[in-house]
Amino acid sequence: MSAALKYTLGRIGLFVAVLAGLWLVDMNVFLKLMLALVFSAALSFFLLRGWRDEMAGEIAESTERRRAEKERLRSALAGEDEPPTQTPDQPSR
Repeated sequence: MSAALKYTLGRIGLFVAVLAGLWLVDMNVFLKLMLALVFSAALSFFLLRGWRDEMAGEIAESTERRRAEKERLRSALAGEDEPPTQTPDQPSR
């Protein structure tokens, strides 16, 4: 399971858990939703730090791979990455 999916499901789970706890309190539904959003965001900052760091690492690796591939393609299109050509005096293998 990817780190982004784990982190997203963790955030949703925290929101639902906080909302379930607030559901027992007698107040406006909109206020309950807003409080659940704020409290779950604050809790996720502390409780989901490991998954957030793991997700950031995966994103950084993916970005670096794309950057390297982009540079490789640019150099290939510019003709800098051509395979060596055979000279007429060399026999082919």
